[in-house]
Amino acid sequence: MHKQLTILGIDPGTVIMGYSVICCHSARVEVLDMGVLKLSRQKDHYERLQLIDEKVTQLIETFTPGVLAIESPFQGKNIQSMLKLGRAQGVAIVCARRAGLQVTEYSPKKVKQAVTGNGNAGKQQVWLMLRHQLQLPHEPEYYDATDALAVALCHYYALQQPVSASTSGKKAWKEFLAQHPDRIIP
Repeated sequence: MHKQLTILGIDPGTVIMGYSVICCHSARVEVLDMGVLKLSRQKDHYERLQLIDEKVTQLIETFTPGVLAIESPFQGKNIQSMLKLGRAQGVAIVCARRAGLQVTEYSPKKVKQAVTGNGNAGKQQVWLMLRHQLQLPHEPEYYDATDALAVALCHYYALQQPVSASTSGKKAWKEFLAQHPDRIIP
């Protein structure tokens, strides 16, 4: 990647929504903004969705990102919570599409894997890795902000190392066979 790219990262939520904006140029990543939108004071779910719309629109207008990287909802047991989370994610996606942004969605496991090397990493592990990689000065009040930063960074990493479907499988298979010669059937 030779030209500059600004990425908006969103960790969707209806109580707290995390957001981040990073600017990427060559091998350098700069955090332009990072924070949370607290929605717990609004009792009406539709008011919360409107506030999400307003915040995401404001971030897009302020930083003019080229892409939205958003975390996909994880599968939970509470169907009502999943429905509300999906709505929050949908509002952010519509804001991005309305502004002409490309949208890319990443699972929480994929984000953690990209940032820490461990798809099952905890929120504090993600924060510590982000702090190390981006020289962040202090721990944020809410991990929702660092989750959003991790999503944006995950997208940046995905752009840096595109995987070719035609060679990655063969290479991985060759490596597996080299490590496990006893699995080869003559």
